[in-house]
Amino acid sequence: YADHIITVSNLTRDTVINRYHIDPAKVTTVHNAVEPLSPEIAALPSRNGTKDKIVTFLGRITMQKGPEYFVEAACRVLQRTKNVRFVMAGSGDMMEKMIRYAAYRNITDRFHFTGFLKDKEVYTMLKSSDVYIMPSVSEPFGISPLEAMQVGVPTIISKQSGCAEILRNAIKIDYWDVDAMADAIYSIITYPAMYKFLKEEGKKEVDEIKWEYAAQKVRQVYNRVLGWN
Repeated sequence: YADHIITVSNLTRDTVINRYHIDPAKVTTVHNAVEPLSPEIAALPSRNGTKDKIVTFLGRITMQKGPEYFVEAACRVLQRTKNVRFVMAGSGDMMEKMIRYAAYRNITDRFHFTGFLKDKEVYTMLKSSDVYIMPSVSEPFGISPLEAMQVGVPTIISKQSGCAEILRNAIKIDYWDVDAMADAIYSIITYPAMYKFLKEEGKKEVDEIKWEYAAQKVRQVYNRVLGWN
């Protein structure tokens, strides 16, 4: 019954059109953005007190987020280098299963589960990280990679996420391709030039993804629907 529908990604737009049989002319994509950093968050320290590299998964530990692919990629990276720790931050119905899986893969000495993090804790974790990864099986958009890039963390995202449509300076892999995921992680933590490029260019890019621009697009949709154009 809607006069118009706004989706957060083309991925979601395609679902609306193809699964719900909505006229494509009625559906417009307006990608999400990210809040500017508050002075308090910007002032948080950005190191972790360990010489090891830190690779972080941060989000709900559910099937949709692909946590098992993160654990498997971690196992493959640890076969190649030992100076790296993996953090799964968050909570969810697959958390116990992931703890058992890390134990089964014999990597618990290099794997950490923080539980649910909120507000400042999220940014403290991100700022302590050398790599952020979102291996989602299905993700309408996914704002957390933007938050990671905003604080200068090189980021890996699945091609099955909406934010992959707009991010140029993040590495994109298929969520199921744990070899590509492991290669990307290993490359970022091993090659300083690659780390530096993704850190600097990623931050520059995300600093230009503003809610103000998304709001202007939403306003254009309202104007069009109301015949004010």
